[in-house]
Amino acid sequence: MHAIRPTHIAPPALPFRVDMLAGQLAPSSIRMYERDMRAYLQFAGTTEAALKAETLARFRTWCAQETALSPNTINRMLSAVKRIMTEAAAQGYVSTETAASFRLVAGVKQAALKDRVKTNARVRIEPVDMRTLCELPNEERPIGMRDAALLAALASGALRVSELVGMKTCDIRRKGSSYVVMVLGKNDIEAREAPLSREAVARINAWLAVRTDEGVTCEHVFTAFDGRGERITARPLSTTAIWQIVRKYAGSLGLDHVKPHDFRRFVGTQLARKDIRQAQKALGHKRLETTARHYVLDELEPGLTDDLY
Repeated sequence: MHAIRPTHIAPPALPFRVDMLAGQLAPSSIRMYERDMRAYLQFAGTTEAALKAETLARFRTWCAQETALSPNTINRMLSAVKRIMTEAAAQGYVSTETAASFRLVAGVKQAALKDRVKTNARVRIEPVDMRTLCELPNEERPIGMRDAALLAALASGALRVSELVGMKTCDIRRKGSSYVVMVLGKNDIEAREAPLSREAVARINAWLAVRTDEGVTCEHVFTAFDGRGERITARPLSTTAIWQIVRKYAGSLGLDHVKPHDFRRFVGTQLARKDIRQAQKALGHKRLETTARHYVLDELEPGLTDDLY
């Protein structure tokens, strides 16, 4: 994220902490709220100013005029501050009137800052490219077997990176002649079923067999290597490591902007061509609109009007 008014001065203190949202948001979300709130407080400069809604409005204007932040990032930061103020009012730290005034601060318009929207934010991967990508790892080496299993899981499981990091061997279950993996998404209370192709399971089993032969036992499916990829460990892969693996193989195909989440969009797009409801279930979305708006990357098919008259 671009720096917000660089300063060495600590931001002003408020009569409450962001962790008052514990129990309502996941720890990772609370950390993001803390980061956004800190940026706002640094802009405000004083506690008195930070508790005034007009300061948030000025912060919005400053972000739009003086930074290169995308409209999505600016609106996320504004939403974080407003959510925190709403909870602060609920717990008696500020008045309900103060929280209400913060909620009235509108976000920026996408159209007004459209030049800042990254064209590579959502990359569409074609099936032929996905097949080539998944077959790139050298499966004659253990690290290549792990990478092949990882890419196949991403390409068929509609998984978030956090779900892939947390995947355990006991989560993979047979269902009829096929397989599912139990995942706990960011907004899930109970684990849900996500699809997992037979090919992905076969690659995972091959990788786990090699790992076991090396005397390494671990409940997590995907673990790291030490010694320049020569020594298998029981240490689960990190989110950063998975990003690096995906970028490595995608980059070798010239798909320089592909991210792990683009695999999730790939699954959503391909399933939606058959049944968007199944795509919604596979992705674990509560609302069909989320699937249609953000995960179906369809383009206009050529020749659609050739036989209209």
